[in-house]
Amino acid sequence: MQQNGYLPNTAAAVTRYFNKATLPTQQVTLGKIAVEILSEGRNLNRKAICTKLLSRLEQASSSEEESHYHALIGMLFDR
Repeated sequence: MQQNGYLPNTAAAVTRYFNKATLPTQQVTLGKIAVEILSEGRNLNRKAICTKLLSRLEQASSSEEESHYHALIGMLFDR
């Protein structure tokens, strides 16, 4: 069942993912990604988040930055 353009299971999955981000830097990164996705007029879902994270991973300029994005991607697929 779809309400207001959102699937309940999708919203719950995104919420669980955001709740896993325990480090302040993880929360900041996810917040920025969420704002970017919504500013583009796209739906906020796991696929959109994953796409943004992969794009940022490709553009990472240091191993620390790569590790940061790998951790967030890992949390996205950890159920």
